[in-house]
Amino acid sequence: MSYDQRKITLRYLIFLKEKRDRTIKARGCADGRPQRIYTAKEYTSSPTVSKEAMMLSCAIDAKENRYVIVSDIPGAFLHADMDNNVHMLLEGTVAEMIIKLDPTIYRKHIWYNKHGKPMLYVQLKKALYGTLQAALLFRKLSMETLQERGFTLNPYDKWVANKDTK
Repeated sequence: MSYDQRKITLRYLIFLKEKRDRTIKARGCADGRPQRIYTAKEYTSSPTVSKEAMMLSCAIDAKENRYVIVSDIPGAFLHADMDNNVHMLLEGTVAEMIIKLDPTIYRKHIWYNKHGKPMLYVQLKKALYGTLQAALLFRKLSMETLQERGFTLNPYDKWVANKDTK
């Protein structure tokens, strides 16, 4: 990697949370703040529904007796492919864990900082929460998938798709 590539590399963040049953849950994401410097807003902003549009949509759905589905997609952003080169720096235990996945691939790329902490640069192939373009890439994939399945996109609300099943 060049010096310029290393300079704009994102760091990987992990957040630990203790759940009600006393188990620990870890969530990982990229620290996408450095991307704001060199990425134009039109390539990173995903439209979101307004409160007014949501309430109006609910009222129309109720009045027309529509069947509505709301779902959660685990690891949603990871379904979308990155459309440009984004590099991330994995440090410490996370870097060591990646090496354990396949030492023949990753061991030759590991290096140690001046404090002896293992470091590993990786290139993202899938959108990762925290990168500026992740939401936009996921929205694009979602809308393409819905259209392939016969849905029509609402021209007034970018996150609504309808399908007449009659």
